[in-house]
Amino acid sequence: MELKWQPHILIATYPIQGHINPTLRLAKRLARVSGVRITFSTAVEAQRLMFPSSPDSEVQLEENPLFSFIPYSNGYDDGFDQKKHDVNDYMSRFKEQGSYTLASIVDSLAARGGPVTCIIYSFMLSWVADVAKDCGIPSFFYCIQPATAFAVYWHYFHEYKSVIAANALDPSAVISLPCLPSMRIRDLPSFITASSPDNGVVLQMIKETFDRLDVELGRQESIPLVLVNTADELEARAMASVNSKVELVGIGPLLEDAAEGSLFKAAEEKGYMEWLDRQAERSVVYVSFGSLSMLKKEQLEEIWNALKEGERPYLWVVRKDNRWEGMEFEGDDGKGIIVAWCEQGKVLEHRAVGCFVTHCGWNSTVESLLCGVPTVGVPQWSDQATNAWLMETEWGTGVRVEVSGEGLVEAEELRRCVERVMGEEGEEIRRKAATWKDKSRDATGEGGPSDRNLKAFAQKVISLCHVAVEK
Repeated sequence: MELKWQPHILIATYPIQGHINPTLRLAKRLARVSGVRITFSTAVEAQRLMFPSSPDSEVQLEENPLFSFIPYSNGYDDGFDQKKHDVNDYMSRFKEQGSYTLASIVDSLAARGGPVTCIIYSFMLSWVADVAKDCGIPSFFYCIQPATAFAVYWHYFHEYKSVIAANALDPSAVISLPCLPSMRIRDLPSFITASSPDNGVVLQMIKETFDRLDVELGRQESIPLVLVNTADELEARAMASVNSKVELVGIGPLLEDAAEGSLFKAAEEKGYMEWLDRQAERSVVYVSFGSLSMLKKEQLEEIWNALKEGERPYLWVVRKDNRWEGMEFEGDDGKGIIVAWCEQGKVLEHRAVGCFVTHCGWNSTVESLLCGVPTVGVPQWSDQATNAWLMETEWGTGVRVEVSGEGLVEAEELRRCVERVMGEEGEEIRRKAATWKDKSRDATGEGGPSDRNLKAFAQKVISLCHVAVEK
C-alpha cells in the first residue's frame, strides 16, 4: 500500500532550560538523520522567552521547513512564581491544562493533513503518554538524565525503597543496587534521599513516569523502549542493571545547536568570547551553576573569594536572579570576567578553558565530556550528585568538592580542587577527559553506536507510520 502519511514526531518537554536543551537537541538530531517532520512543544511560558516576536503562535525553523515549534498551555502562561503560587496547584493545573491543550495540538495537526504518528516526552510529563494513548499514537519516554540515575530510580520504586530510606540520613552509607557499583547515599538523586514538600511533589511526578513504564511492561510482549541521552560505553553497567525490564537505548551524548531554545539572553555586550581569545590555552577557570540552582549569599562569597585569591583567570556566570543585595559582581581585579549568562557550548569548546566548576547538571556534564574539559563538581540537588560520582569515580574526568559542617564549599576547598585539576597533579584527569571526549564524539559520530541506535529508532517510527496507514 502506498504511504499517504509522512512520519511526524511530536516532542514534548517541561518548560525549563535543563529540559528544553536535551529534548531540542534530540529533535534536531532526529530531523537530521531521518528527514521526518518534527513538532517541538513546550509550555507557552517558555516559548514566549524563546521567540519573543511570535510568542504564542507556531514558529517554523528557518533552515528546515519540516521543523516547527507549537506551544501547549500549562495554565500558567505568565510563568510560575514561587512567592505567589502554590506548587501543588501548579502541578495539578499543569497536568490538566497540558493534557487538554496538547491533545488539541494533535487534533489540529491531523486536521491540517499532518497527523502525529509518534510522541516523545521527557521527565515530569508522564501525562503525555496518556494523551498519546487516547489519540491512538505510540509514545516513548526520553530520559534526559543519566542511565545511572534512571537505574537508581527504577530499583528505588521497585524493591529498594526501604533500604535507601533506612540509610537516608547517613551520607556515607554504602548502597548496593543490582549490577551497579557501590554508591553512597550522597551519590544518589536527592529526591529519594532528602525530605521536603517540594521533593515529595517532584518525586511523585517521577514515580508516575515509572508507573507508566510498568503498565507498558505488563501489557506488551516486548519490554518498553526508553531513549537516554548517553552512550552505551559511558554507562554500560547502568543499562545492564535494568535490561530485563526496560530497553535503555543510548542516543547521545548530544551537542546539537539549541540556540532557539534559550530562555536566557547571552551577555554578548560583555564580550566574553573576545576576552577568552586573549587568554592562554587551558588557563581559564569557567564557573557556572546552571539555570535553576540558587546559591546562598555565603556560598557566592566563598566562590568569589576563591576566584579573586586564586592565580588563574576566570569566567563566572552569576544569573541576575541569583545576585544578592550588597554584592558587587564586577571582575575588576584584572583576572576575570563575570556575566549573567553565556553560550556554554561555545565557551567549553574554546581552547582557553582548562577547568569547569559546575553544579553537575546532566547537560553540563555531557557538554564537558564532549569538549574534553576536566571538572570540579559542586552538586546541589536532583541527579547532580550522581553525575558528580560518574565524573569522579567512573570516568576519572574530575573531582568533587567537600562541604563544610555548615554545608558550604569554602574558598580554600574550591581553590584546592581547581589546582588539583589544573596543576601538575591533574595530568591523569586531563588525559582521561581527552580520552572520553574522543569516545563520546565517536559514539554520536557517523556510524557510532549512538548514531546507529538513533537511526534504528527513526526507522522504527517510520515503520509505525506504515502500520498506521495500513490499518
